[in-house]
Amino acid sequence: MALTAGAVIAGSAFASTAQAATPPNPKITAPGGYVMNNGTAKSLFAKTADTRRSTGSTTKIMTAKVVLSQKNLNLDSKVTIQKAYSDYIVSKGASSARLIVGDKVTVRQLLYGLMLPSGCDAAYALADKFGSGSTRAARVKSFIGKMNAQAKSLGLKNTHFDSFDGIGNGSNYSTPRDLTKIASSAMKHSTFRSVVKTKSTKQKVTTKSGGYRYMSWSNTNTMLSSYSGAIGVKTGSGPTAKYCLVFAATRNGKTVIGTVLASTSAANRTADMKKIMDYSFKK
Repeated sequence: MALTAGAVIAGSAFASTAQAATPPNPKITAPGGYVMNNGTAKSLFAKTADTRRSTGSTTKIMTAKVVLSQKNLNLDSKVTIQKAYSDYIVSKGASSARLIVGDKVTVRQLLYGLMLPSGCDAAYALADKFGSGSTRAARVKSFIGKMNAQAKSLGLKNTHFDSFDGIGNGSNYSTPRDLTKIASSAMKHSTFRSVVKTKSTKQKVTTKSGGYRYMSWSNTNTMLSSYSGAIGVKTGSGPTAKYCLVFAATRNGKTVIGTVLASTSAANRTADMKKIMDYSFKK
């Protein structure tokens, strides 16, 4: 009996130690959040992870993914910047890569302009370039159709796009879980990985007159500088979306990727993300 009792006590002590090693589920201020292991797709943290919400500029992850999924893609092909792109920025009061009408910018450079300063002008240029149709409106509609087709191919039931940049018309939404899956899929593209981990870049573009100028872009994702192992991905914000962040980091060979949606401030989205990423690395 004494041996049995000792075994029970030892077993209880072991159980207590094991329980103590598992950190408590973190509390975040954002109404929605999700993190998964990027290698295994195992869920590590979830808070209303399947509730549909506006996504703001995190929509541009799918914009980039559609571009990078094109057959026979030439990243060095040039796109001439149209007045329609700059007019759009002005009319929407949108975030901009400050593209200049008449400049010839490569697809690769447009991806940097899309993902670092969150340029809605770069998003428009890419949608116009990679959509199909005889008019700009038709091409944009076609491109958004490709975004929704990609979401469907990933098996996402709670995602829909009605814009190429997140400035939607009432039916541009996703969920923390779906957005994380979109980002995880996009991260399979080496070009995407290179772009989203870049803190800042200076790109040489050709001007209308045949000369050149340099465009300097800084990444809106400040966690690239403040979180150990950070490798991406994209910020987002807007009146309806509030403050969003899709984020990924690698530590000791383990990559975790996650999303917070509808935070009340940029500071809160960062604090929430750090909290759930730290928790997920310990699991």
